Amino acid sequence: MKNGSERKKVMGSIKKHQFKKLVILLIVMTPTVSGCWDRVEINDLAIVTAAAIDRKDNNQIELSIQVFIPKSLSSGGGQGGPGQGGTNTTLVRSEIGSNISDALSKLQSKIPRKIFWGQCKVFVFGEQLAKGGIQEQLDFLLRHPQPRERANVFVSKGKGKPILQSVPPMENYSGEVIRELSDLHIGMQVTLQNLDEMLTGKPRAAAIPLVKILPSEKGQKKLQGIPYIVGTAVFKKDKMTGTMTEKETRGLLWLRDEMESYTVTFKPEGVKGEISLNPVSAKVKIIPQIINDKWKVLVKIDTEGAVIQNGTNLNLSSLKTVKAVERDFQKDIEKRLQLAFLNTQDKKADILGLGKEFYRKYPKQFNKIENNWDEIFAEMEVEIDVAAHIRRQGYINKPAGLSEEEVKDK
Repeated sequence: MKNGSERKKVMGSIKKHQFKKLVILLIVMTPTVSGCWDRVEINDLAIVTAAAIDRKDNNQIELSIQVFIPKSLSSGGGQGGPGQGGTNTTLVRSEIGSNISDALSKLQSKIPRKIFWGQCKVFVFGEQLAKGGIQEQLDFLLRHPQPRERANVFVSKGKGKPILQSVPPMENYSGEVIRELSDLHIGMQVTLQNLDEMLTGKPRAAAIPLVKILPSEKGQKKLQGIPYIVGTAVFKKDKMTGTMTEKETRGLLWLRDEMESYTVTFKPEGVKGEISLNPVSAKVKIIPQIINDKWKVLVKIDTEGAVIQNGTNLNLSSLKTVKAVERDFQKDIEKRLQLAFLNTQDKKADILGLGKEFYRKYPKQFNKIENNWDEIFAEMEVEIDVAAHIRRQGYINKPAGLSEEEVKDK
């Protein structure tokens, strides 16, 4: 009898233990099993690759989206570009609404797949919209759960929709063209997150790359022009107040310490021809100063480059000549930086972020003048100190095609 009751106790304990394991297993598996109930298959998605937002009459918004065409892959569209036997890999659809949400809902009613923003890497604001203010549109893009904060932002010269409609010959779609140009640091590289930080920071000023369509070649269709970066759009708060040329943008990149290696071409003083350096790299240090209640900034730049072309009659194997050319190189960089700085001061838009630098070093003084920062920035003295070096003069002792008599030391 005793053995029988002990056996029952043991069996009961085992059953209780198994029941507990079963309950734990059900608890663990339930979220996994139910997690797919609202899943949307990729075959049911309209994948947006780029988007443009333009201002229409009566304060309306036109939303244009560039949507990937899945069947273009199976038809060989990814193998040949437009005009080369391939088919388009994207299509552009547009709708007008009172705001982006309204236009988007109208677009969705005309597209048989669910619009998906998760792969949208490019957003283009039309020029007219940008001048009127982009705060409301930026608010939508940052609040919506799908758009990536790392997506690149641009302003178009004119309307943004034609940028999406253009059919570039070297890439599958235009959104990819301007994204890759941005990655090459031809102009400024600005994401949704960068733009939000600039417009909510102390100066509340921003700079966004400006794009335009390069006209198509003779014999090509009108839409076969290539979008390219032509400069920078300058924003005060959320409104576009002006633009900067490509040359001024280069200086801006130097001042913001965002300059990647690139080619500098300059004309040495007193001689014919030009010298080109590549790659040119730089180290930038910005030092805010308040001296006798005067606000000043010192910009120190240490830059160097290698000679890739000498179109002058200067003998760069001579140390004396190299030192003279370095001085000319230094003056050229100083002019570029001064031009960029004067441009931003004229617009009273601190897109360099100097307000943030002064706040870090002089928080009490900055808080007192914060409301008048734009005026102080516009009148601020700037000292630019450039140390320029030529590290490699090339493999030839004299410019090609010149005799020894024609080659001279400077």
